[in-house]
Amino acid sequence: MNSYIDKFSLKGKTAVLVGGTGELCGAIAKVFVEAGAEVVLVGRSVAKAAEKIAEIKGGERCHFEACDASSKEALIDLRARVLSKCGKLDILVNGAGINSPTPFLEISQEELERILTVNFKSVFFACQIFGDYFLERGRGGCVINIGSMSGIIPLSRVFSYSASKAAVHNISRNLAREWGRSGIRVNTLVPGFFPAEQNAKTLSPDRIADIVRHTPMNRMGKADELTGAALLLASDAGAFITGSELVVDGGFSAMTI
Repeated sequence: MNSYIDKFSLKGKTAVLVGGTGELCGAIAKVFVEAGAEVVLVGRSVAKAAEKIAEIKGGERCHFEACDASSKEALIDLRARVLSKCGKLDILVNGAGINSPTPFLEISQEELERILTVNFKSVFFACQIFGDYFLERGRGGCVINIGSMSGIIPLSRVFSYSASKAAVHNISRNLAREWGRSGIRVNTLVPGFFPAEQNAKTLSPDRIADIVRHTPMNRMGKADELTGAALLLASDAGAFITGSELVVDGGFSAMTI
């Protein structure tokens, strides 16, 4: 095998994917396993996890751990379980997320807190808890936080979601600066528009048509089209990439009128 292609291998590495039972992180998990990693899917649904693992070639290297990622205590317990089962951790992917199309003036305090807790606080706490492990271990590590195009470009109808994702982008760049000298890479993977459970309430047929018209590639993305970028960020092929926002959006962000 070509030595450069070897850099994309994840053989011998362990990856934890928070939100790994979802469509996009599930697709990333599949590619990570195919690249040789041992993968831990983190979510709330045993049934969804079983479905994902059944789809993965090499599924014996893919495990599920139930966790409420919005709870710091639950994430501390998750780290202990992962280290007990796998012995180590090399890659953390934070991809849990929820969305809502509630008009701005109608967003309740409860809804705002729920979206910020799932989309931002879960990322913040996971970076604290697993980042502490990377720092103590002293051999680097890789954190990939799933951002959003709405964290870069304002989008209508998703005010709370956009604010939460902008916070994810910000903390990712701050941590990349903070931890770079320790060999810990922190990047934001930025999907454009992909079909996903969290978007179901916001993507009406008319809105999908508007999105496609604004996308130079004239379609929405497919889950497996996000995985190559994730593999680059997770592998040694991306060893000098940190503090980046890697956009995978079919050209959406390049379009004006």
